[in-house]
Amino acid sequence: MHMTVWGNRKPLEREMQENTQDGTPGSWFRVTIPYGVKYDRTWLMNSIQRHCSVPFTPVDFHFVKNGARFFVQEASTASALMDVSYKICDEESRKVCIPVFVSPSAAPYSVRYKLKPEEMEQLKLTLIKRFNVSKQALDLQRLCVDPDLVGHDIDIILNRRNCMAATLQIIKKNFPELLSLNLSSNKLYQLDGLSDIIQMAPTVKILNLSKNELKSVWELSKMQGLKLEELWVQGNPLCGTFPDQSTYVRAIRDRFPKLLRLDGQELPSPVTVDVDTPCVLKPCKGSYFGCDELKSLVLQFLQQFYLIHDCGDRQGLVGAYHEEACFSLTIPFHPEDPAPSSLCKYFKDSRNMKKLTDPHLRVQLLKHTNRVIVHTLCVLPKTQHDLSSFVVDTWFQTETMLCFCVSGVFKEVEGSSQGCVRAFTRTFIANPASYSSLCIVNDELFVRDASPSETQSVFSIPVPTPTSSSMHTLSQEQQDILQASSTPPEVNL
Repeated sequence: MHMTVWGNRKPLEREMQENTQDGTPGSWFRVTIPYGVKYDRTWLMNSIQRHCSVPFTPVDFHFVKNGARFFVQEASTASALMDVSYKICDEESRKVCIPVFVSPSAAPYSVRYKLKPEEMEQLKLTLIKRFNVSKQALDLQRLCVDPDLVGHDIDIILNRRNCMAATLQIIKKNFPELLSLNLSSNKLYQLDGLSDIIQMAPTVKILNLSKNELKSVWELSKMQGLKLEELWVQGNPLCGTFPDQSTYVRAIRDRFPKLLRLDGQELPSPVTVDVDTPCVLKPCKGSYFGCDELKSLVLQFLQQFYLIHDCGDRQGLVGAYHEEACFSLTIPFHPEDPAPSSLCKYFKDSRNMKKLTDPHLRVQLLKHTNRVIVHTLCVLPKTQHDLSSFVVDTWFQTETMLCFCVSGVFKEVEGSSQGCVRAFTRTFIANPASYSSLCIVNDELFVRDASPSETQSVFSIPVPTPTSSSMHTLSQEQQDILQASSTPPEVNL
């Protein structure tokens, strides 16, 4: 399918030739990518550049609600960008359904109100005075009232995209190794212009946005992709929009998975998918994902989840669950069966609704809150899952919810049942925290004895016995062994 907002390109190219803007031949054109905020900006722009038949320089890139927007000049460039719509492919040359809309526009804000050369020079001198060389830190708090700017009658209001763009341009040229940026007390209520920080100052690890006027955590999504380790947001209205501290931390960390400190407080080690780490997962036979982005998200999540799950100490999974998440375990075990079941270790936590008639016990066996869930997981037998056996089905998706099932086999690795092979089906309901992580809100696990054919085919390549280390203390050697020794799942779409 090909979508454009123009029916005929010839009149537009003629319009381009006839118009002038600020004395320069040509018109401006606005390019909009609906829901562009959900994509990594670098990947998105590189993909558009790669599929566009002519080179171009995007001007004034920013986000509008959930969409991404930038401007180009020349009708030929606009026409070429129209052809990019729905043609963007992922790394494996599979199409990703991303529409690109192009329409005539006035000159972008940052061009119409571009700072004069003398203003840029004074702003540069002001920033240099505020730069700490030893710490590679730039302190721009209360920049709008800096005497060196006010004395020259220069208004630098960082809410304005032209002012933020000029500031970032100076940072890129003069402080290329900047580590810390303080933007506190600048009355910031939106971060459109700051989205360029990912390209202009990618080395920034510490960002202070405290004591501003940001009302929604969505504003922080405009900088998603910046590898922050420390962030200050306190003193903004958005901090009062969360019911508790854990929800606040989770929302911030959804956007910055590598974050170690928030508002000066140390954060627990995160359980997220690192998109910089190459995914060793192959596709699962018979699996269905719906789209490539979803496939990558789910497979990376499963790899991370079961790596931690099989490492002995499952406490590292606490962060993978929503604070109010629910979990239930079911086995095909009948308490009146005369023969003992090999699944007896799972029986006390089994919530088999066909067999369970006591309403109070039904409630009791529904594990509620992330810490109770992980405690339950910790007392279950230690396991080693065969990733090559996984079959995944993503059966429902909205912007705020993702439902998927994974089936496969595992074996127990200690105790009286060591070596016993089990089959399982696990149904997850999760919130897509970002393009790189998931937050589980409901987890339903069904465990049974594996059939002879499942037992025979399991673990065709030997898998090392898990250690008692948690994910957070896994050595590099252990991770290399796990990656080298286990056969990853395959997906045939």
